Amino acid sequence: MQKIVIGTRGSKLALKQANIVNIQLQKLLPRTKIEIKIIKTKGDKDMAPIPLDTVGKGWFTKEIDKQLLEENIDLAVHSLKDIPEELPVGLIIAAIPVREDPREALISKNGLVFEKLAKGAIIGTDSARRKSQVLFSRPDLKVESLRGNVNTRLDKLKMGMYDAVILAAAGLIRLGLEDKITQYFDPTEFIPSPGQGALAIVTKKNNLKLTRVLKKLNDLQTIQAVNAERAFSAALGGGCRLPIGAYALVLNKKIRLYGIVGSLDGIHLVKDSLEGEILKPLELGRRLGTQLLKESQEWHKK
Repeated sequence: MQKIVIGTRGSKLALKQANIVNIQLQKLLPRTKIEIKIIKTKGDKDMAPIPLDTVGKGWFTKEIDKQLLEENIDLAVHSLKDIPEELPVGLIIAAIPVREDPREALISKNGLVFEKLAKGAIIGTDSARRKSQVLFSRPDLKVESLRGNVNTRLDKLKMGMYDAVILAAAGLIRLGLEDKITQYFDPTEFIPSPGQGALAIVTKKNNLKLTRVLKKLNDLQTIQAVNAERAFSAALGGGCRLPIGAYALVLNKKIRLYGIVGSLDGIHLVKDSLEGEILKPLELGRRLGTQLLKESQEWHKK
């Protein structure tokens, strides 16, 4: 392989993530030239104030998938949480490297932690999952739409448009902005998005030579955890219309999976966890997903 082209979105975070893979891949292929190609997606162009986790996954990947299938790029680097449970025919996740911090992070204007925020404080997020959990814990708070990349969101907080914002800790850490974080949420309490903090390297299924190389970047423990989380999401229909969250903790030969399903208004929220065998993460995810789906249907009927 004389040259490899990596496809990615153009935000600072997306480019940082692509460069993380670039560096790792360059160590494996020191004589190969690696380029990064920026591709604009629908999610980058459409800034309508709607919850991103209710529009369906693919907003940030569809155009990149097309470039892969047409062989204009050789691989794509995505945040795993942005990828649908089922990829377009002909594409595969070739590798999932070591996961970054999966926790959610609060950044507040006055350095106040979540519990100390004043009644009526405005939280900025476009995640239905975050909104549901915030309002379930603190119905006295207000949640308002917040779109844009990480830096744009932090700028809006600084301008006083919000009292606090909630972002993925992984993105802040990768951008060197962890000093901005006021509080990390316990991922077993404030549940993150399935796959949060993990990267996915996607290639064409028939690109066997490149896939063999990329598999060397895999981290088994990360894969086991995110497989359980994504199976949970799939059992709930991919989370396209329901606020859902999942977090898997690998402990020796077991996996403990935590999951939530909530209502958009935060009035209802069901949460539970299950432990299973480390070699059966998909089964564990499906079991917990099916269980919470049944529980959530009870308040849907009311």
